[in-house]
Amino acid sequence: MAGVMDSVNQRTQLVGQNRLELLLFRLDGRQLYGINVFKVKEVLQCPRLTVMPKSNPVVRGVANIRGGTIPILDLALATGRTGLDDLANSFVIITEYNTKVQGFLVRSVERIVNMNWEEILPPPKGTGREHYLTAVTRLDQQLVEIIDVEKVLAEVAPTSEVISAGVIDQETQSKATSKRVLIVDDSSVARKQVMRCLQTVGVEVVALNDGREALDYLRQLVDAGKRPEEELLMLISDIEMPEMDGYTLTAEIRHDPRMQKLHILLHTSLSGVFNQAMVKKVGADDFLAKFRPDDLASRVVERIKTVDAG
Repeated sequence: MAGVMDSVNQRTQLVGQNRLELLLFRLDGRQLYGINVFKVKEVLQCPRLTVMPKSNPVVRGVANIRGGTIPILDLALATGRTGLDDLANSFVIITEYNTKVQGFLVRSVERIVNMNWEEILPPPKGTGREHYLTAVTRLDQQLVEIIDVEKVLAEVAPTSEVISAGVIDQETQSKATSKRVLIVDDSSVARKQVMRCLQTVGVEVVALNDGREALDYLRQLVDAGKRPEEELLMLISDIEMPEMDGYTLTAEIRHDPRMQKLHILLHTSLSGVFNQAMVKKVGADDFLAKFRPDDLASRVVERIKTVDAG
């Protein structure tokens, strides 16, 4: 699979154009799945795995790759299917989410496709709450499912949602009750994590599923004669979302004089310095890697203090 990854410089051309690249793969059948190439570090034949006692059954073992020990998760098993058995002929997609590196065991890796986020749609209504999808799309008349990796990781290795003592002072918490924050994330798990964190700070939360919904919400505010920067303390947005990504949402807000003063924090599991450059390019105020409750709470507390001081 050498050559499956292109240079970061080439990928930056997609940013702000509401485009993404998906790496397509299969698990235990003919169903196609996709993962954003930005999350992928490497694809390789499944290496020798060392089983770790008492680990989650989804973790098939750990592998030594490029001098580091990386947990290998069976995506079929994680999403309620039968685990892969022919490891020697399987592949591992090495990914980085929330600054952590892990491998996903898959049966086969197909190819990379370049798509528009408008072609990536939320899961069909009626699929219930227990599914593992954040989005779906169609390619060559075939349905491609995009797995909610954040839900998988939260079940295998839950992240603490506790905010440390001292992060929120009593005075700020009392002021927070009059503030409202708009959050946007397509992952139900990530959305709930952010909501609980902000509710602990004390602010009122408006939660939406994707960039298109958020832009419509903001346009409704301005059409009603309201100023988003006065109605909302800030916008906290994921980057990867169906229909409209966080970069495009930010660019749309900055290009509209009626809402361009809104404070925007991009909050994403996409890691690396690449994002810092993109935050500047699209005009966001800040960037924060998921999910660190202390850091997120601190950003909201700082914003409350800044607004009250100004």
